[in-house]
Amino acid sequence: VQLQASGGGLVQAGGSLRLSCAASGRTFSRYGVGWFRQAPGKEREFVAAITWPIGSTYYADSVKGRFTISRDNAKNTVYLQMNSLKPEDTAIYYCVASQYRGGSNAAEYEYWGQGTQVTVSS
Repeated sequence: VQLQASGGGLVQAGGSLRLSCAASGRTFSRYGVGWFRQAPGKEREFVAAITWPIGSTYYADSVKGRFTISRDNAKNTVYLQMNSLKPEDTAIYYCVASQYRGGSNAAEYEYWGQGTQVTVSS
């Protein structure tokens, strides 16, 4: 599976962005998927995930109520809708996929996209 993230950019605090992650592979619908992020000088952290096969969604406490993860299996695409953005959301965002369940642990994911930069100005 190859993952291509897009949709990052510069936005003011309080604004919104939608990240997309296009995946190759005909069986992508059977993968757990998610998003992680890494800010300069900080460790990589979990953002959101959709597990397979049940499709449960999980969010980091820092984004709960503001971010929404979704997927369109017909388009082999995962989305991350980000609302009410804060300067502390500034980071490189990575989409990930797992041929197993997926979850909030980075070690659960075998496939990582190249990342897309999100910058939130105050």
